[in-house]
Amino acid sequence: MAENSITYFDTPGHMNTDRTLDLAIRYARSSNIRKIVVASTKGDTAKSLMGRSDLDGLSVTIVTHAFGQTGPGSNPMPNDLRDELRKKGFELCSAAHALSGAERSLSTTFGGVYPIEIIAHTLRMFGQGMKVCVEIAAMATDAGLVIGGEPIIAIGGTIRGADTAAVLRPAPSSKILDTKVNRIICMPIE
Repeated sequence: MAENSITYFDTPGHMNTDRTLDLAIRYARSSNIRKIVVASTKGDTAKSLMGRSDLDGLSVTIVTHAFGQTGPGSNPMPNDLRDELRKKGFELCSAAHALSGAERSLSTTFGGVYPIEIIAHTLRMFGQGMKVCVEIAAMATDAGLVIGGEPIIAIGGTIRGADTAAVLRPAPSSKILDTKVNRIICMPIE
């Protein structure tokens, strides 16, 4: 039986990465969840996962930014790290942010607030990491790397690193409101 308590961190950010990964992996094992989806922009959180010996039997998908956000063909995660992650058995998903993507282009160009951004801001009421968890779960579902409606553990963070983990039943971005957050494993108190 999985733990029922939530771990709260006093501050958000990368200093919680190792503890967040520990808690998420322990929860996955105790609840028989085999799929973990992790946000990693530049690769620091992904590197933290590479050295772990407790991932046997778990399927891990690393979700990165879409190519081209910082310039044509560019991505913040280096290609050599991507190759190393794949060799170690991790799946990679690089996609447009499910909770901003094209809509951010409209709000930046024309001003105003659009529905997807309202969803993102509502999730941020729980913290940036919770918004990231829901978003990367949808992105991985869109890419066919997780199955919508099946329980996964999503790991996100605030700016850099990981500080939030949750059990979700994701939906693809076209049905994002069908996503269910079943349990919060850990999160910062912001």
